[in-house]
Amino acid sequence: MPRHPIQHPRNALVVGAMFVVIAIVYWWTQEYGFHLVDYAGVTLLAVLGIAMGLMAYVLIAGSPSD
Repeated sequence: MPRHPIQHPRNALVVGAMFVVIAIVYWWTQEYGFHLVDYAGVTLLAVLGIAMGLMAYVLIAGSPSD
């Protein structure tokens, strides 16, 4: 059987960190690009990163390790 792409629960941190990094880049481009900053979008991207990391951890930790 093929293994899951995230083989260890600690690697789920990478999934969540990607969204948090995207949120930081999104904020930075608006802050230093002299545009109006969309704080709601930055907050939602950061919270999405936390939720995705937690979800990936739960799915990997709860799956059987064959």
